Amino acid sequence: MSYTNLEDCILDLEKNKLLIRIKEEVDPYLEMASIHLRIFEMGGPAILFEKIKGTQYRAVSNLFGQKERRKFIFRKTEQRVKDLIQAKGSPDQIFKNIRKIPNLLLGAYHAIPQRNDHKILANFSQIQIQDLPCIQHWENDGGAFVTLPQVYSENLLMPGIQRSNLGMYRIQLTGNEYNLNKEVGLHYQLHRGIGIHQTIAKQLNQPLKISCFVGGPPAHTVSAVMPLPENISEINFAGVLAGRKFRYGYEDGFCISTDADFIITGELSSDNKIEGPFGDHLGYYSLAHPFPYLKIHKVYAKKRAIWPFTVVGRPPQEDTAFGELIHELVGDIIKYEIPGLKAVQAVDESGVHPLLIAIGSERYTPYLNEKKPAEILTIAQHILGTGQLSLAKYLFITADETNQLSLHNLPEYFNFILERIDFNTDLHFITNTSIDTLDYSSGILNKGSKVIFAAFGAVKRKLCTSLPSFFMENSVIKNSYIINPGIISIEINKYQDEDSTLHEIQAISNYFKDKGTFLLDELGIAILIIADNAEWMSNFKNFLWGTFTRSNPAQDIYGIDSFIIHKHWGAKGPIIIDARIKPFHPPILEKNKKIEENVNKILSKYLL
Repeated sequence: MSYTNLEDCILDLEKNKLLIRIKEEVDPYLEMASIHLRIFEMGGPAILFEKIKGTQYRAVSNLFGQKERRKFIFRKTEQRVKDLIQAKGSPDQIFKNIRKIPNLLLGAYHAIPQRNDHKILANFSQIQIQDLPCIQHWENDGGAFVTLPQVYSENLLMPGIQRSNLGMYRIQLTGNEYNLNKEVGLHYQLHRGIGIHQTIAKQLNQPLKISCFVGGPPAHTVSAVMPLPENISEINFAGVLAGRKFRYGYEDGFCISTDADFIITGELSSDNKIEGPFGDHLGYYSLAHPFPYLKIHKVYAKKRAIWPFTVVGRPPQEDTAFGELIHELVGDIIKYEIPGLKAVQAVDESGVHPLLIAIGSERYTPYLNEKKPAEILTIAQHILGTGQLSLAKYLFITADETNQLSLHNLPEYFNFILERIDFNTDLHFITNTSIDTLDYSSGILNKGSKVIFAAFGAVKRKLCTSLPSFFMENSVIKNSYIINPGIISIEINKYQDEDSTLHEIQAISNYFKDKGTFLLDELGIAILIIADNAEWMSNFKNFLWGTFTRSNPAQDIYGIDSFIIHKHWGAKGPIIIDARIKPFHPPILEKNKKIEENVNKILSKYLL
């Protein structure tokens, strides 16, 4: 079935026992977020909050939290989307299965949005920002935020819905210096389509009109996070995934989604105001910084509108489902865009952009007996220049001629890389470059470094699975644990400053050099991770999160017996990554104990 609105979907989920209703009044300050987090962690159902303090509207969360539920919601259209995407990547496949053609034509029909300017607001009432469910998710957030917005903008040089951008950009409803009901914050990060539209508007010295849709068919929410090329509108995708044309019109020059539950319209400011902090999907607070804001024009809501939201924090959370859903829908289409690439995956446990892993091909020099990285270096550069893949901070890439290696087994993937990597030649740094806005590992907003670990060829070492006996003889190292074969966490003093770190690293390096650099290689030691708590870091999931969110490659990667030749950095022995928390890192997200006690009482009625 095609959902015409959000409530259709909710009733369908409830009928199939995939949703629960919370009937008693809940507080939008921390309490709703805590309930969501608890139920998501349990692998529980979608949640409809029927009575929310301070608002007449209901709210729903955890719609996409489980694969079973996602499959159910999009059961009628998922295959059609996959077929269309496959047809785009490999058009010749269409004629190999003629039975798919009617389905493809139907998808193409739904992709075309349907305009109607006659009484488009007949089902809406005008309200104010303060009437919305103003949900604050984490204790130190700057205020209430919209976490599932569909932010719509148009290119003023080529206006119209077909050239529009629909993105999921953070909206701050309350707090800081925003004038309540008149202004809301709009935080968007690097490599986002709205930035192009704002640049054009500034060049033309014209206001950029923004519409923020909340709710509507679930496909509309998903479309806002799809990483589509700049010349393809998310609106087209929304129609295909919904199995129903995107319906819209214009009022006062603002685009109106007639299927949305709520609509916030306004003009993007030419100046900035402080936005944040916000507990974000890396598991830390993103800090307060100046960002554009909307000067509110009008706010609308349907009579029985439902406010969808999610809560982000240390991954995996519900937003992980968006990445999984995108991968399920687009499959391996990226292979058609980057020649030689077989597979690529952002590692969600690391916060997505901090760690990217890939498998490529090596076809450049088949005439040479010695196998070493060549084509995968070209592929790596292509990856780091492609859309949101370009936000990757650590990129591990290899080639597997047997086609046996999988990106879904991370411990095995790391083994494959570390058995073959040559730290003299196979690390490639990009310094002083742009990185993910939410990544504070460098201490500077939007700035940091990247590194490529490119490994290919014969096995160079057998990775250790236990600690060498001399490890604890070093006075600097307080504790050490095996994380994965060849990867060891070590605990030293807490981070003080860069000079102290250099002295500590030198002491560690000298100690192991005295033991013999080649001995370390023979023992199968590849990477030493400096952690605040070596035992905590020895858990593989903690390793993925702690190491790659807390280190900036150019600042925090060192090596035993390291060198620089012709501006290339290498190391004769194992490398060292300093993954300690630094003073300039943002705070880790922590739950409020009193709120958790209240939530225990509420959920005891529903989760027996």
